[in-house]
Amino acid sequence: MDLWFTEKQTEDYGITAKITKTLHTEQTEFQDLAVIETNEWGRMLVLDGCVMTTIRDEFVYHEMIAHVALSAHPNPQKVLVVGGGDGGVMREIIKHATVQKAVLAEIDGRVIEVAKQFLPEIAVALTDPRVDVQVIDGIAHVKEHKEEYDVIIVDSTDPIGPAVGLFAKEFYQSIYEALKPDGIFVAQSESPFMHSELIQRVQNDVSDLFPITKLYVASIPTYPSGLWSFTIGSKRYDPAQIADEKRADGLSTRYYTKALHQAAFVLPAFVKELVKA
Repeated sequence: MDLWFTEKQTEDYGITAKITKTLHTEQTEFQDLAVIETNEWGRMLVLDGCVMTTIRDEFVYHEMIAHVALSAHPNPQKVLVVGGGDGGVMREIIKHATVQKAVLAEIDGRVIEVAKQFLPEIAVALTDPRVDVQVIDGIAHVKEHKEEYDVIIVDSTDPIGPAVGLFAKEFYQSIYEALKPDGIFVAQSESPFMHSELIQRVQNDVSDLFPITKLYVASIPTYPSGLWSFTIGSKRYDPAQIADEKRADGLSTRYYTKALHQAAFVLPAFVKELVKA
């Protein structure tokens, strides 16, 4: 008998994948955590029934949430990742030679340990000497560190459970204060097809705080609708422009390119309307 996993992405829509093996399941202090092996997407990390990442397409998300902000900043030396316990964003961050320290603030330590065990190619950077892994509340950490970071990346789950506070305007205000005077912040902001109201709210909240606020998109097959958005706020630099061409050229990537960096900000008409609304 075939075994299938289904993520119910809305009340009326979901995606499904055939499972070959269940590698791990547990209820952590914060969420239901599972790692499953699928025919189509390889090993898959699932939190509270939602697909977080898969071996086959993870590089798209991790590259696009990391390299756009880091490439737009001329000299990112200290970087914070809120969430991101699987380690994929850290793997991309340390590809930038300018980065001297990257702090991971992940509230659920079990995500980190399970990723190391079952997703080692994603979690590979978590033992790098430049990476400081902290099992802490990222919201509290941001509040406690003023004008400290060049780039802050919010690699959150969907806005349910422990991630709800990561979509609040108060949190964005704390991020603004935790960034240096020329800092850049980026967060995943869900699907333009499925979460239009959330995108509009996040855009409005971030633009109230940051003088430069933009939306960009990428194609991520296992995320709801396959079209995913990222909201970026910058104190000084245009995030659609690459600050250091040589550094961007030197990145080893499978999705992100210099040309794609700028192209990602060229939005479909219906997404542009969301941003304007």
